[in-house]
Amino acid sequence: MSTGALPGFRDFYPLEFAERAAIAQSWRDVAHRYGFIEYDGPPLEPTELYTKKSGEEIVGQLYTFTDKGGRSVALRPEMTPTLARMVAARANALPKPVRWFSIPQLFRYERQQRGRLREHFQLNVDIVGEADVRADAELVCCALDMLRALGLSGEDIVARFSDRRVLNLILMNHRVPRDAFASVYAVLDKFHRQPRDASAAKLVSAGLTAAQADALFADVDRVATSGGGITADTGDAGEDRAGAEALAAIGRYQEYVGALLGAPSRDWVQWDLSIVRGLAYYTGIVFEIFDRRGQLRAICGGGRYDGLLAAAGGPDLPALGFGMGDVVLTELLRDRGLLQPGLPRLDYWVAAEGDDAESATAVNTLAGQLRRAGKSVEYAFRWSSLGRQLKAASTARARRAVIVKRDAAATSMVTVKDLDTGDENTVRLDSWIAQA
Repeated sequence: MSTGALPGFRDFYPLEFAERAAIAQSWRDVAHRYGFIEYDGPPLEPTELYTKKSGEEIVGQLYTFTDKGGRSVALRPEMTPTLARMVAARANALPKPVRWFSIPQLFRYERQQRGRLREHFQLNVDIVGEADVRADAELVCCALDMLRALGLSGEDIVARFSDRRVLNLILMNHRVPRDAFASVYAVLDKFHRQPRDASAAKLVSAGLTAAQADALFADVDRVATSGGGITADTGDAGEDRAGAEALAAIGRYQEYVGALLGAPSRDWVQWDLSIVRGLAYYTGIVFEIFDRRGQLRAICGGGRYDGLLAAAGGPDLPALGFGMGDVVLTELLRDRGLLQPGLPRLDYWVAAEGDDAESATAVNTLAGQLRRAGKSVEYAFRWSSLGRQLKAASTARARRAVIVKRDAAATSMVTVKDLDTGDENTVRLDSWIAQA
């Protein structure tokens, strides 16, 4: 039998678990500061929950099987469909806007590479029931503050955002066929990861002319260099008007972000038309957060998905959210020397001078008293020399050792030793335990 974990899965030894726990605690602290409350859902869901709206890429990565009841089920690859299902089930009773977060373990069968495994823990933060662009600004600022709380600055990270409604408007203005939109999204999603000639060739294969591809690239470059400069003829179509309204809302979005972060928005967010997000259910502003050195995959991503609740059988409520995985983030924090949580320290190690049954009982009694007082305590199950016990106490990262004397029952005295400084004092057990 193999002694290793499955490919793409991780063992969390105590130090690695402490790192993960420190990140999760920081996530929770910031989420609570923003008024979000925690929830969770099942790790196994009906396969159709993902096949309906998530898009072909994620469906192809599902861990799916038929259970003993004959149902097609899948390990959750993302949390948003579960959130949509849960909110839809109680939509009328929930106060709006819903502000929830969770930290589930997710599973996707995909090719392993740096920053991407087949399982990971992911922070999910969502707002349901609010259509105003202020909610979009709130969301990206929450994500950025999650990273600021872990020690990252504007020199380390940047959020790049776009809006699918604006992108659709631009494509319509360039007379791009509607049935080519999905292919254009796919090309733009890889715009910074492949040569421009390759992108142009894929656009032509999707049905665009070379002139249309050049015009689209010019818009991408203009936004990247100036943070704006996009204009559009709105026409009469409702979708045209929606795109024009979204284009106007981007300025307010950037203003709100700057106000929330207490810094010019350009220090933290950049408009980038190549940010489209891969999942099929996004409908409005989308964003991804990257390390500025460009050495890692996206740290975080999300956006607005206004139609998903209705697709899940619930009311047609506006919604938006983001996910931030632990794999890329852990690598970035390690690269920057910011991930040093350390293992938790033990409050006391109880040692015994004597090797008799009376001493063993005294050790257990004292350990129990200290634990009931809320202290963390360890002791040796088998007696060894006092020196060995104190060495074990240091290995266990104990702050203090409490040494039970041979005549402890008669004298009620113990010696308390500070294992950091070496200082020790012999004290009466009854008075010391009350203050421990």
